[in-house]
Amino acid sequence: MNKTLHLILSILLFLFGVFLIWYFSSLVICILISAVLSIIGHPLVKIFDKIKISKFTFPHSLSAFLTLIIMIIVMVSVFKIFVPLIAGQAKVISNININYIHESLEKPLTSFENFLFDYGVLSEGETIESSINSKFESLLNITNFSNIFKNILGFTGSLFFSVFTVLFITFFFLKDEHMFYNAIMLLVPVKYEEKITNVLTESKKLLTRYFIGLCIEITSMITLISIGLSIFGVENALLIGFIGGLMNTIPYLGPVIGAIIGVIIGVTSSLSMELYTGILPLILTIIGVFAVANIIDNIVFQPVIYSSSVKAHPIEIFLVIIMAGSIAGIPGMILAIPAYTVLRIIAKEFFNKFKIVKKLTEKI
Repeated sequence: MNKTLHLILSILLFLFGVFLIWYFSSLVICILISAVLSIIGHPLVKIFDKIKISKFTFPHSLSAFLTLIIMIIVMVSVFKIFVPLIAGQAKVISNININYIHESLEKPLTSFENFLFDYGVLSEGETIESSINSKFESLLNITNFSNIFKNILGFTGSLFFSVFTVLFITFFFLKDEHMFYNAIMLLVPVKYEEKITNVLTESKKLLTRYFIGLCIEITSMITLISIGLSIFGVENALLIGFIGGLMNTIPYLGPVIGAIIGVIIGVTSSLSMELYTGILPLILTIIGVFAVANIIDNIVFQPVIYSSSVKAHPIEIFLVIIMAGSIAGIPGMILAIPAYTVLRIIAKEFFNKFKIVKKLTEKI
């Protein structure tokens, strides 16, 4: 009876814990973001700790504070560099001569409409123009606009609060790298302390390699794409490179999304060109630069990050990402690799008698 009661209480406590995580999901996300930032920042904290000027050594709190300041400066610098570029591109789009585009695309659109009619995509009497107009009318509906405006205001307020929360928690995680570990251990039964300690230690080691490697990959991809587009004289090369680098955090699908956005930005910046002599070569150039950059990424960067840091086979990673994408979409694909890494470590500690677990965790 005591065992049954103990089991029921354990299940109830577990369900209550899941409920609390769901109810305070925004706070949990902030804590996890802070944990990731602290993982990235800890190597810099250790460098500051080693600095010695005469008899003066950096207090650990000062090292954590300086690291946080540097991280803020980097993020603000990125913001200051790329937001004006995005604003400039928005201004270009707002000044587009719709009549000129319509005249330039009239013949190609007519041919494309005939193609769509032949395959039943467009119904009788329907045109691409009417279809696009109906979408814009629904988008610009005053009710929708007011809802969007309210959502933006609400998002802005919650964003500032979330940023403050993340920075506040990150500082203390940087100051005390064992704080997250200690908080987890408070919830762990005594008999599992050793196993959970191993899980947290190994997870931190692998995730540190992964996130630092990911930052290097993003920076490298931004540089490669920007330089490649600049060589071919493409306008807004830096903006396209920035978006392409960020989209690269989405495995497999990200480069395609980045290339599509890059083509849209490139084309809207060069609408004065002729369709066949200017715009089509421009599109091919942008796609070509993205293709070459991603070949380099696949050959050089990803093997180091995915295989060496998380110690998993590329096919393993591919299948996990596809499954995560089908469950949670793009956010699932982004979180798939770190989540899978932690799950493998947990499986190794608690289920190492199973053959499949031994095989999947043999490199850890």
